[in-house]
Amino acid sequence: MKVLRNPVLQFLVASLLLFGLTWWGTERLSQSAAREEALADARITTQLIATSVAEPAIPRGLINGDVGAIDRFDRRVGDRIKESDSDIRRIKIWRADGTVVYSDKTKLIGQQFELDPEQLTALHTQTTEGGLSDLRRAENQFENREGNLLEVYTPIKSPEGENLLFEAYYSIDTVQQRASQVLTPFRRISTLGLIAILLLGVPMIGVLTLRLTRAARARERLMGRAIDASEAERRRIARDLHDGVVQELAGTAFALSGAAREPSVSPAVREDLVTSSNALRRSLRQLRSLLVEIHPPGLNAAGLPAALEDLTAQASTAGMEAQVSVAGLDGAPDQVVTLVWRVAQEAIRNAVRHGQASHLEVDVRGDDRQVRLTVRDDGIGFDPATTKSNGSYGLRGLQSLVQDGGGRVTVESAPGAGTTVRMAVERG
Repeated sequence: MKVLRNPVLQFLVASLLLFGLTWWGTERLSQSAAREEALADARITTQLIATSVAEPAIPRGLINGDVGAIDRFDRRVGDRIKESDSDIRRIKIWRADGTVVYSDKTKLIGQQFELDPEQLTALHTQTTEGGLSDLRRAENQFENREGNLLEVYTPIKSPEGENLLFEAYYSIDTVQQRASQVLTPFRRISTLGLIAILLLGVPMIGVLTLRLTRAARARERLMGRAIDASEAERRRIARDLHDGVVQELAGTAFALSGAAREPSVSPAVREDLVTSSNALRRSLRQLRSLLVEIHPPGLNAAGLPAALEDLTAQASTAGMEAQVSVAGLDGAPDQVVTLVWRVAQEAIRNAVRHGQASHLEVDVRGDDRQVRLTVRDDGIGFDPATTKSNGSYGLRGLQSLVQDGGGRVTVESAPGAGTTVRMAVERG
């Protein structure tokens, strides 16, 4: 979406997303903390009731099923326990062998059930444990109508010194209510804090973002001017050499050739004149090749294939078979074409000077979004890691050139496996 290319809008969208994610994470953590707090509250309540109300009131004989002892305990504390905490739905007192010695549901008294691992842990380690009730268990046959329950158990002692397990059941709705009560302050604090951060932070960071954006744009403008100035200087140098030195060398070579054809010139002098003329022509070809490297004429999308052919001419001179392919470049901006040409120039130069290759391939492909360049040779290759550690100026300059142009470049090579240079740049 084009609207999201605006850095301010990008920042606002990112800020809102960050706010939402932070609020969601804080909410989840607060809910977890609130649940833990509610469960801890249930454990503390059970422990207090068990040790301060139930344990002191246990008469002798209760653990043996004495009816009188059960009746006395029930009259002393049966109702008091439920009245002390109206959220308690059921209470039980167990022996270690799983016998229920007391319950507010009298049908359970005297029955024996298998204790679950949590109950055994609480009994043997003298700790308070709790968890969601499994209403399918036989000892919970009378709790089915209560809905989901939380059961908490804590150890107590009988007057005879036997370890017993006091168990209380709470409604899950009650626990969730307590969790909600604990959660509400957390939610208010976190929400207000996040809103304050958003209101205070967004303007400050927004200003910084604008400044950075303006600085980046100014840098891009300066880079563009520097590139334009460099191109203008290259054109001037190429023009001056072509109009001055190249013309003078061409005229001199032509004059020497004409002088060599004069009848009055001796054979020895004629040979020297021909040799000199040929040397000047070779120098002239080298100079013209250098002019193409400095600034090729007509460097645009239409002229790039010819410019690349001129670049690979030096490879052909070195005995390499060169192949150039260009497609999909119609309408590409001149700065993109120039960048492609510069990268190809450096890659071809390295292949000719160091690659010792027999085949060189230059491929340029463009689409609506990108322009991609691939320069591949089958030469001796090298270790890119070693080259980087040695600080190769050519590779470093190549990467810097592409980055400044908004593209990316990779160099793939290995000893004996040739070299491949890939470059991709946004079409713009």
